[in-house]
Amino acid sequence: MFKNAVRAARPAFMAARSSLKPSTSALRAFSTSVRVQSGPPPPQLYGSGAKAGSVPTDIEQATGIERLQLMGDLEGINVFDDSPLDASRLGTKANPVMVLAYDDERIIGCTGVPADSHDVLWFNLKKDEQGRCTECGSVYALDFQGEEHAAEHHH
Repeated sequence: MFKNAVRAARPAFMAARSSLKPSTSALRAFSTSVRVQSGPPPPQLYGSGAKAGSVPTDIEQATGIERLQLMGDLEGINVFDDSPLDASRLGTKANPVMVLAYDDERIIGCTGVPADSHDVLWFNLKKDEQGRCTECGSVYALDFQGEEHAAEHHH
């Protein structure tokens, strides 16, 4: 039954497919030149792997963001900002608590003022907006340090 349905639909599909083929004038030539880089090459985020017959270490087998974090730990650099937010004062609309961000949006957690005065409340904080904790009322804003139009490339 399925085969009969496919056979019946095939002529219509082939007619529609042939009408969608681009004309030869619509084709464009692609460049085959070598890509030129300016500056040093980016760091390789994949490990070298272990020698034959041995068990790899974490740094040898780590890839991607895990490898970035391990390489940062080896050099004493905290790759991810996991330090607590300023809880010594209550943020206001005129003077919000600034949160460092390299993206135009960040998820933050508020524990209240003074610190640990209420359970952690998580909320999204966006670049051009202030966020307010619904429990203590502290106001937060992003201290955006990233590339201005980087978000336009993520679709």
